[in-house]
Amino acid sequence: MSKKIFLATDHGAFEQKESVKKFLISEGYDVEDLGTYSTESCHYPEYAIALAKAVQKEGRGVLLCGSGIGVSMVANKFKGIRAALCHTEDDARLSREHNNSNVICFGGRISNSEEIIAMTKIWLATEFEGGRHKTRIDMFSDLGEN
Repeated sequence: MSKKIFLATDHGAFEQKESVKKFLISEGYDVEDLGTYSTESCHYPEYAIALAKAVQKEGRGVLLCGSGIGVSMVANKFKGIRAALCHTEDDARLSREHNNSNVICFGGRISNSEEIIAMTKIWLATEFEGGRHKTRIDMFSDLGEN
């Protein structure tokens, strides 16, 4: 699996993004931070679009906003992106095992940095099971137009 990880957020989860970035770098990942770079108010779609386009080319992504809902909705508009909004460690594990997610989404107003890092660790360590799950993913993989 590629060690390339894209990271993006809006202002609603800036601090959590910075914590995740430090963790990923400490684990040897090649992290590309796509912003935002401050807590100044901004528009989450800009960052979700940039991350989804980057992940379409290579690697995986960690995407955050205040709730995680907006960025996951935007990212899933892109062909080949399987963005999973996660609130628990089980969500993170199952999003990889059953859904082969390539983007994990979090809400900075929902989960703290420690919880997000714990879920990210599990997500990165979990492999896709394939089999019947691949059949199901194939059923919707070509629905996107982007």
